[in-house]
Amino acid sequence: MAPKTRRNVAVILFLIVVVALALPKLMPSKEEATAGPAPLPSAARVLHVDVDVLEPQRLVEELATTGTILANERVELVSEVAGKITRIHFDEGSKVRRGELLVELDDSNLQAEAERIRFRLELAERREMRQRELLDQGVISTDDHDLALNQLNVLRSEERLIKSQLDKTRLHAPFSGVIGLRYVSRGSYLSPQTRIALLQQIDTVKIDFSVPEKYVGRLQPGDSIEFSVKGSEQPFVGTVYAIEPNVDPETRSLLLRARSDNSDGRLVPGAFADVRLLVAEINDALAVPSIAVIPELGGRKVFVLEDGKAQPRAVETGIRTADRVQVTKGLQAGETVIVSAIQQLSAGLAVEARSSNRLEP
Repeated sequence: MAPKTRRNVAVILFLIVVVALALPKLMPSKEEATAGPAPLPSAARVLHVDVDVLEPQRLVEELATTGTILANERVELVSEVAGKITRIHFDEGSKVRRGELLVELDDSNLQAEAERIRFRLELAERREMRQRELLDQGVISTDDHDLALNQLNVLRSEERLIKSQLDKTRLHAPFSGVIGLRYVSRGSYLSPQTRIALLQQIDTVKIDFSVPEKYVGRLQPGDSIEFSVKGSEQPFVGTVYAIEPNVDPETRSLLLRARSDNSDGRLVPGAFADVRLLVAEINDALAVPSIAVIPELGGRKVFVLEDGKAQPRAVETGIRTADRVQVTKGLQAGETVIVSAIQQLSAGLAVEARSSNRLEP
């Protein structure tokens, strides 16, 4: 082999050895390959977050539920006795006053019976008077007079019974209100409990609605409500006046009843109502966005921004709104609460405020 050829071979062998020695150092190990990129310098790990600066604010807790409009008073007009209708004194859809005569039934048989009782009663009264005179003279015994007096009292009771039955042939309005559609006509034969019409008092209406049992003790008579019904854009107001004294075991809800003025007649009984109820109102509450509150075992926490770092803070909460939670303990006015990237936060992590959602007091 020529000297020049030997030198070329020697150079190639040398390069192969150098590459073989350097290659393991240039290629990443298995652990390095799976470990991912090397961590960035601490200055590059600053997390940009949104924050809220706490300031006292007005916080209102409202409860939305559904209810039903009811008449203030409602009764199905029926007859207590059987008979044929002789007169109807009301028009459908008309207003009537309390005590107004609405329907008359045929009372001819009862009138005849009443007249018969009157004749017998007059005779019994004269007989009892004669027996009393004879008793005073000592002609008859006390038993004879007691028998005549007993017959007189029986007839008086029968007279009161007939009078009561006669009164029931005339149906009067039990309260002032509006009569709906009638289901009978003149000449119809009524049996007891036959439906004649519906009478409702709707100048004032009731609103029945239910709330979850957790609100027991937080609501009371006198609380105001606001509600709306389909077909009307204007909201209505009412006042709670009665609360059911027990929770429904099936629905775990509490039934409340409110009243509302309906002098203009826009509210119709039976209508569906969307009800809003003010549960609590605080004028100087400290509240944070709901997303900032982190549940944990034994309580809740938030992260606050202190000296450029995120620091956890245990808190106690109060009322809630749609998007905010009252903090009753653990925070003070002026502190800065982190409200974004919550899952990435840890104690002592360097953070920088990107924006501040500062609230008006």
